[in-house]
Amino acid sequence: MSLASRPSEAEPLLAVEGLVTSFPADGSRRVAVVDGVDLAIARGEVLALVGESGCGKSLTALSIVRLVPKPGRVDAGRVRLAGRALEGLGADGWRRVRGGEIGMIFQEPMTSLNPVQTVGAQVAEAVRLHEPGSRAAARRRALALFEQVGIPDPAARLDAYPHQLSGGLKQRAMIAMALAARPKLLIADEPTTALDVTIQAQILELLRSLGRELGMAVLLITHDLGVVNELADRVAVMYAGRVIEQGTRCEVLAAPRHPYTEGLLRSLPARAPRGARLAEIPGAVPPPEAWAAGCRFAERCPRAFAACAAAPAWTALSVTHAVRCHSVAREVGA
Repeated sequence: MSLASRPSEAEPLLAVEGLVTSFPADGSRRVAVVDGVDLAIARGEVLALVGESGCGKSLTALSIVRLVPKPGRVDAGRVRLAGRALEGLGADGWRRVRGGEIGMIFQEPMTSLNPVQTVGAQVAEAVRLHEPGSRAAARRRALALFEQVGIPDPAARLDAYPHQLSGGLKQRAMIAMALAARPKLLIADEPTTALDVTIQAQILELLRSLGRELGMAVLLITHDLGVVNELADRVAVMYAGRVIEQGTRCEVLAAPRHPYTEGLLRSLPARAPRGARLAEIPGAVPPPEAWAAGCRFAERCPRAFAACAAAPAWTALSVTHAVRCHSVAREVGA
């Protein structure tokens, strides 16, 4: 595990080491779309995994919980939750972990909610999957969860169907479902993408307060650096299947060192002078079958040089901040 992937405590709640997930490419060849990812999250901490679309963020989350769609497969890596290895679990073990110890929120609540079942019944069903008890007890727990996530008039909303709720209320119902079994870790994949700005702020505040209240860790997957600034404690920047910079929120957002991270931040409208054209990173993330053996950002990088033909190692910039970049390594004399 890289130096920067270690949270402050000795035993992280979630530790991911050397995670590799591949998909078939031409003929019999397979391409590692998640390539040697290391992550660690402490109890009560929010780690944001950020990067452009297509860089492997969502697939990393699916790989952690072994929900990779076929023909993809997890080829390597260790996943430990609260000190317990998960990679050897069978199907029944994984069903207990998913939704039990690890809750998940997806970016499109309408595709995750059953349109012909009330939202209250769906949350109650999630409760009964992980907590034995009567239907009445599960319904009472669902009502308490609706109250906890701030759904107005929660008793009436238990009997509403998804199409009768606004986008923000559907997302709150999804959060309630994810919390049904009191998980240790919540994976939130683009939880505010489909919401307007006002509702986004409410959902972010809800996630923040729930994390503090429940001591729950959060893996936040997003391309929105504004969301990262609002919610994250630490940040891992991903590009073309690899994590290339990690550090605290302040280190990564206020003092980025990898050229890719610098480019992402320069492209934010808030960083542009009034009336100036937004900066952009030239080119696009290449498809996995075209990923270079060396630094995968080199073709788009203004600081690339000969050494970038080889894959860079981690360069430690502080106890918590590290970057994979030959240019940075040369600057600091590593």
